[in-house]
Amino acid sequence: MTLLNNPRTRRRRFGVGAAAVGLLATLFTAAPAGATPDPGDSPAAPKSVSKSDRAEAKEAIKSGEIPAPDEIVHSDNIKHLANIPKDVLPGTNSDLAFQGQYAFAGNYDGFRIFDISNPKKPRTVSQVLCPGSQNDVSVSGNLLFLSTDSSRSDNSCNSTTQPATEKSSWEGMKVFDISDKANPKYVSAVETACGSHTHTLVPEKKNVYVYVSSYSPSTTFPDCQPPHDGISIIKVPRAAPQKAAVVDFPVLFPGEGPDGGGNPGGPTNPGVSKTTGCHDITVLPSKDLAAGACMGDGILFSIEDPEHPKVIDQVQDNVNFAFWHSATFNQKANKVVFTDELGGGGAATCDEATGPNRGADGIYDITGKGDKRKLVFKSYFKIPRHQAATENCVAHNGSVIPVKGKDLMVQAWYQGGVSVWDFTDSSKPKEIGYFERGPLSADTLVTGGSWSAYYYNGYVYSNDMAKGFDVLKIDDKRTDPAERVRLRELNVQTQPDYFD
Repeated sequence: MTLLNNPRTRRRRFGVGAAAVGLLATLFTAAPAGATPDPGDSPAAPKSVSKSDRAEAKEAIKSGEIPAPDEIVHSDNIKHLANIPKDVLPGTNSDLAFQGQYAFAGNYDGFRIFDISNPKKPRTVSQVLCPGSQNDVSVSGNLLFLSTDSSRSDNSCNSTTQPATEKSSWEGMKVFDISDKANPKYVSAVETACGSHTHTLVPEKKNVYVYVSSYSPSTTFPDCQPPHDGISIIKVPRAAPQKAAVVDFPVLFPGEGPDGGGNPGGPTNPGVSKTTGCHDITVLPSKDLAAGACMGDGILFSIEDPEHPKVIDQVQDNVNFAFWHSATFNQKANKVVFTDELGGGGAATCDEATGPNRGADGIYDITGKGDKRKLVFKSYFKIPRHQAATENCVAHNGSVIPVKGKDLMVQAWYQGGVSVWDFTDSSKPKEIGYFERGPLSADTLVTGGSWSAYYYNGYVYSNDMAKGFDVLKIDDKRTDPAERVRLRELNVQTQPDYFD
């Protein structure tokens, strides 16, 4: 089957450039209210590229090797159904969560709730102004969880940026009541060491446990001291979310000395991030398993006791991985896909010079049983379409597409777009579909593209950092069986048992 819907050459050969006070939230329904977004949480400014890279990008657009700015291209088996641009929240769009007919979209300035009962015509239900990067979002029942990983003056939604060197500064987890989707209510906040870059829910009947991932401590940060080789665990009583509190800080990388026991990074391992915490954790509650992407390390651990997770195996890739970013189990829990966020998500790493193994996914088989299980590397996967030097591109957030007997995944690649790929054969992964836009600019590297691309109840939803909320439909016999799977709720970092 031909994946192209136009005559473009898709394998590109160019581009060698490298809750104490004021728990208040401003609710937007149609127009901005009194509070304004905080520029302190804005992404980095556009980066200049060389004259030769600019010329190369423009020539590639002219020749049809890459789409022009704002032009959309996709494989024949993917349709673009809808796009909802950013509205009163101008910040960077971030992660997604789902519940019933609603999608919850994080944004550095707060979050937005969409009604997706008609995926071809999603509509905004509410927008909440609550600045604090990254504002990764998850939902469970009537509760919504929002991560704050930028130093703030207090824990309210009216806070402003404040140096992390000040003891009074606040970072951590915020909890909202979303029983009324049109009018979310901010109910509590919990401060966590080094903030909350991302978080993962381990839901139970009476409580929700929240695994908080954060990193980059400093001796100058009173609330974020090294080695910080663990995660904060918050316990949230469903009946009394205002009583949410940290119940433990398990150390995942024990070791003597100020640097702990994770990857030492450079100069021991040049180009590899030093492990000072985890970036993201994915749990598979039906199997009591979790996989952690922890900067310089990938780990597999047991969550049989959710308050006391236990590491089973730890792996490193000091040749091709720079920053272990996220993890995804296959349904049988005998594989994990780890992503490498080379360049921190702000660099052009989907080019020929970077190659197919860096800034890619790493596919690991899980062998053995019980506490003797091991992560065994099998192969890398990277999108086969080279991007321009003005496009930030690297492996990012994705989810499993639930098809029995197959390991299929949809994944965001920033300005590399959205990729649908098959890793049923761990050693020979292959792309089976894609969607992407042309670069935001042919002159400078402007950060943008799909942050998260997830499959939910028959459709793919993507939160584009700059362009807004996209809805895609896959029409392919390999993925069609997934349309029969329906979920009441989906937080991708809390993977469901799709066939239970």
